[in-house]
Amino acid sequence: MTVNTGAEIESREVHFRNCTLCEAMCGLRIESHGDEVISIKGDAEDPFSEGFICPKAVALQDLQNDPDRLRQPLRRTADGWEEISWSEALDYTAQRLIQVREEHGRNALGVYLGNPNVHDHGNTLFILPFLRALATRKRFSATSLDQLPHMLANLTMFGNQGLFPVPDIDRCDLFVCIGGNPLASNGSLMSAGGVERRLKAIRERGGKVITIDPRKAETAKVADEHIFIRPGTDVLLLLATIHTLFDEDLINLGHLSDIIDDVELLRLAGEAYPADRVAQATGVAAEDIRRLARALAQTRQAVLYGRMGVSVQRYGGLCVWLIYCINILTGHLDRRGGLMFTQPAIDLPAIGAMSGHKGHFDRYRSSVRGLPEFGGELPASTLAEEILTEGPEQIKAMVVVAGNPVLSSPNGGRLDEAFSSLEFMVSIDMYVTETSRHADIILPPAGPLQRSHIDIVFATLAVRNTVKYSPPLFAKEENELHDWEIFLELSRRLSSRDLRSSIEAEIKYKLLKRLGPDGLADIYLQLGPYGRDLPASERWSGYLEIALQALHPGHPLRQLWKQGPLSEENRDLPKGLSIKTLLQHPHGVDLGPLRPCLPQRLFTKDKRINLAPKIYLSDLSRVKALLSENMEEGLLLIGRRHVRSNNSWLHNSHRLVKGKNRCTLLMHPRDASRYGVRDGEDAEVRSRVGVVVLPVEVTEDMMPGVVSIPHGWGHKRSGVSWRTASEHGGVSVNDLTDELWVDPLSGNAALNGVPVTVKSAASRKDKRRRGETLTQDGSVAI
Repeated sequence: MTVNTGAEIESREVHFRNCTLCEAMCGLRIESHGDEVISIKGDAEDPFSEGFICPKAVALQDLQNDPDRLRQPLRRTADGWEEISWSEALDYTAQRLIQVREEHGRNALGVYLGNPNVHDHGNTLFILPFLRALATRKRFSATSLDQLPHMLANLTMFGNQGLFPVPDIDRCDLFVCIGGNPLASNGSLMSAGGVERRLKAIRERGGKVITIDPRKAETAKVADEHIFIRPGTDVLLLLATIHTLFDEDLINLGHLSDIIDDVELLRLAGEAYPADRVAQATGVAAEDIRRLARALAQTRQAVLYGRMGVSVQRYGGLCVWLIYCINILTGHLDRRGGLMFTQPAIDLPAIGAMSGHKGHFDRYRSSVRGLPEFGGELPASTLAEEILTEGPEQIKAMVVVAGNPVLSSPNGGRLDEAFSSLEFMVSIDMYVTETSRHADIILPPAGPLQRSHIDIVFATLAVRNTVKYSPPLFAKEENELHDWEIFLELSRRLSSRDLRSSIEAEIKYKLLKRLGPDGLADIYLQLGPYGRDLPASERWSGYLEIALQALHPGHPLRQLWKQGPLSEENRDLPKGLSIKTLLQHPHGVDLGPLRPCLPQRLFTKDKRINLAPKIYLSDLSRVKALLSENMEEGLLLIGRRHVRSNNSWLHNSHRLVKGKNRCTLLMHPRDASRYGVRDGEDAEVRSRVGVVVLPVEVTEDMMPGVVSIPHGWGHKRSGVSWRTASEHGGVSVNDLTDELWVDPLSGNAALNGVPVTVKSAASRKDKRRRGETLTQDGSVAI
């Protein structure tokens, strides 16, 4: 038994910060002694999360102290990995990338960005000059495995890919959730610490929560009603909802009626899809569809919210567009209790717009399959073929930053093959993962508690305006670098191609290194809607102009700096925010509820909303085929998420993976009987691209005809460094998902609704161990 001395207790430090492991931004109260974390609890004084935390929060301590976490750069040798110095690692990485670029052209370089990047303001702010230094069009990220359809709708309807409408969940009386599970995600594109409390509050004030999903998930258990729907047919339900709204004269544009265009085109789009016609295909009764439409139209404070189930499927682009349209047609956009826009302290959409980055779509296409770019990125589903297909645009070298696409992208087996074929690969990662094991160099950043933190991405998605800044809990060691420092050092080396570029690179390097992410965040805070009066010194503003130009070259940010805070419609908001003032409020600052802000907040040229962009109307021609598909044949695979997991990057925390095996195949009893599998026994699941074997969990929570495997698992591949994850390996659902199975409109991966077959594997002669992944020919994959 350990006994704490009085002196030790007195020397404990208390630190307040936000959890950085998901979107919820929950406030933490962390006690430490020396370099040891004593406890992590919810911060009851945090104005946003009010003391709530989920089990993931304690994993911050596990990540920081994990003995498997890399502390020094690694280089691959014939005898395995060897530790090398930072200067040697950075020089070698830059030299090899420059060599590939000179031999094969700039687009022979590829880069993949994983989702942890947006949980760190240093990564978010310093990735831009790094990407500019790489100068390649072959950019990929987790965006096209997730929320790309939402961002496309933001761009085409509101004029800015980063302007997300967010459910005003704290004031709504009807919350309809289609294809989402906020109790497991803590809110996704809806940052909402303590989301279960917020959902229960809707019911306590006499409101209603409805979930629509092929699985009766955790959120459905606290809802008033759950409706099963066949995967991939959500677009039919949404079109039938629009048909009902027009057919029963339920349209109410409210205060936005003067800025809405093409309502009639939307009526015509839904005309061919009455509820009775789509009922069989969707599995949703026609009367339930009509009842849902009436409830949305007749409830004053209501919202329709859609997430992964509608986003990562073959009709993801159409689904998100239609969800936005339904909220508009029922008068629930930019209205209390409906779908509203944030006004964050660091206003990324406004800053992006002022620097010329509102977003763009389909400026060029992938070289093999011809899928469109979005915001300068190609769909991640094309990554393997862009590496493996010979030609002038073939990727020869990869930079992977905080990502594990072998487990997170479709057809992970082919990505394994692709990464092993590269001339050079560098991973910026804390571990030797299923992806970084293919690298020639691994550059590990300092730990999550060794950096300061201010949420600048998820504040734009929050259900209430809030901001918090936290200094580092622990200092990094002398031989460690933060992610942003790695980006900066590589940018400096990659940009020095001649004397002039060397001088420019050195100036930018010194300025940005001096400012760091906190200095840049401070500038953006003061440019934001709650910013303070700006320094008048020409010397100071000139210095800032150079620093801003390093991030946003060629754009008039000096004028922006001189004219003061952004967003003319926000002149009545409280002012004075800076890093200095936030340090005086360690629990965070409450900036108030979401407020109506249209049309001022729109970034369209005419400050109007187009309900019927041509790209969506043209894509509707694909939908008719859904009505004639054979609903009785085969099984459809969907993913799922657990509150103790976050993709693949928390499975090395023992406290998060211990207990009951969560990597199971969920099946309805009728399907289990039909395909001869039993609860607890192994089943073989096969798709076009792969085969896996895992235990079955029979449950009536699944819709008949649908099976589910969680994403993020599959840690049985050889050569990885995280031992705990390997002991709880499971299988990777993305060894079954198909890279050819995409939403052709947006290019987003269709990870849900994948056709599979299932059969019993309990009596396999080779008695393969549970959790192993099989190749198409039935052999064990490594």
